[in-house]
Amino acid sequence: MKDQDFYEDSDPRHWRLALRVVATPADTNFYGDIFGGWLLSQADLAGGTVAIQVAKGRVSTVSVNEFRFLARVLVGDLVDVYTRLERVGTTSMTIEVRAWARREFDPQSRQQVARATISYVAIGEDGQPRPVPPLPEGT
Repeated sequence: MKDQDFYEDSDPRHWRLALRVVATPADTNFYGDIFGGWLLSQADLAGGTVAIQVAKGRVSTVSVNEFRFLARVLVGDLVDVYTRLERVGTTSMTIEVRAWARREFDPQSRQQVARATISYVAIGEDGQPRPVPPLPEGT
């Protein structure tokens, strides 16, 4: 598959880039390390984009089923967060998330820094869970 095809693929069951962000000094603790919570929030934002697409509306994070920190994120790293729909239930969906960092000093380098599995529930106007619409055929 060509890179262009990968990025333009709108099927939520396929891996795709959901978020790209630079880790900045504002994202560090007083030791100068990037907060783990910052990376977790980026994963949740990225996963939420797929969940909103699948639910066709509002969603809420219900659980972080797994989150593994695999390597440090450094100030100046370009962090790419990829997502993929893993499962759809009646009102919920589970999204796989993978985060990769490209080091500032070597933009060609790429290291996986985290992986996660996050569940979301579709929310209706009343704030209660609602059914997830079926995925269109061929999507």
